[in-house]
Amino acid sequence: MSMRALFRVVPVLLCLMAVPLTAIHAQHFSTAAVEMFRDLRQQPNDLARYVYLVNVVQDLSASERPLALQMFAANENELGLYNEALRDFPLKVHQSADDSLPTPADFKSADAVDEITKLTASRQLVLINEAHHDAHTRELTLELLPKLRAQGFNYFAAEALIDKDSALAKRGYPLKSSGTEYLHEPTYGEIVRTALRLGFKVVSYDVDERQQADREAGQAENLYKKVFAHDPNARLFVHAGYAHIDKAKGRLNNILPMAAHLKRLTGIEPFSIDQSQLREQVPRGDDAYDRLILEFKPSEPIVLVNRNNGIVWSQHPTWYDVNVLLPPSAQGSVESGYVQPSTIVHNSVDAGKMFHTIVNTRRPDWLSLQGQRFPVPINTNMCKVTIPCVVDAHYADETNDAVAADRYAFLHASAGTNLYLRPGKYRLRAWDIHDRTLAEQDITVKPR
Repeated sequence: MSMRALFRVVPVLLCLMAVPLTAIHAQHFSTAAVEMFRDLRQQPNDLARYVYLVNVVQDLSASERPLALQMFAANENELGLYNEALRDFPLKVHQSADDSLPTPADFKSADAVDEITKLTASRQLVLINEAHHDAHTRELTLELLPKLRAQGFNYFAAEALIDKDSALAKRGYPLKSSGTEYLHEPTYGEIVRTALRLGFKVVSYDVDERQQADREAGQAENLYKKVFAHDPNARLFVHAGYAHIDKAKGRLNNILPMAAHLKRLTGIEPFSIDQSQLREQVPRGDDAYDRLILEFKPSEPIVLVNRNNGIVWSQHPTWYDVNVLLPPSAQGSVESGYVQPSTIVHNSVDAGKMFHTIVNTRRPDWLSLQGQRFPVPINTNMCKVTIPCVVDAHYADETNDAVAADRYAFLHASAGTNLYLRPGKYRLRAWDIHDRTLAEQDITVKPR
């Protein structure tokens, strides 16, 4: 399967953890793939899912292995293994660096937050997308939330939320049970936490549908019923995956995307922001993203503005209104990840069969959130010689089942890295594959 073909089916494949097993059978997956879906749901935590996927990938056919690898990469993302997630599932539409791309002679770069804030000042419906295995595509949503709230947006919808947490707004922070596994990733949790703190009415909208066309229509109908049907003047900010934000057919082939359905239901013209079409590749490739990064050298999320008419550039204006370019993550080497058929046994890692032996402590630079969060050193001493082990940082007034403020999964002994945390009080908790607490420690992060 080509990467371009794989990109088209991603919105279908990445929703399968929420689909009933009867529907999975109906989509004609092999027995091994159906068993994978079933057994994956029975794993007790994110680390257990990681270990399970490592061992099951080798049992799938070549055509179904990308399905497991994208789930694996999303799981790495949830465990704070951001470099590894990009490396293990380098999902990207490969586009040649042709002459139709913007150049500095005709375009200038502009801060994405500032420019989008201006462009949405009079809008009623704004949608932004993410790549589910790349938490970097969640940073801009986090930065836009206070800007859009200040100019009157009052509803926020997150695809990862589910309709089972009636206490979310009162509690003020999401639990791991508040949504799908995507919500377990700390940046996604911070998005929901921030939206609640700012006073947004936070709504869920995803649906369990076996067919992609039904899912797109169902998402739009949920948003209409939960927001515009009873509040026609509502201003809604939607965080979605991939092509759900599109206003016309194209990336989903002949399927009408969610945003197009919502426009039909409401009569409101959406403003759609794309971050998935032009993305960083690991390893880096020679393509449209790399040429634009070389030309415009962003150090923060940017958009490109035409020097003559002031119009913000969109590579596909019928689909979405603006392309956002994220700066390269400045990754170091990766610590872990799927590289070949492998074995993890007895709660320890067989490094010779599975993992790179190089342990690098550097995590992506974007985790500082433009200097709002500071590096806090952690190491495997908290794991009490138990590997693999996850270290979660929880806000001091939140429970252990809350989505962590940051986390990291150690897969090698004698390793160290940094968590990235805002100033405040936290509780560090190290836990193993059986969810047993190995150590806890209270810390205070001071402003710098």
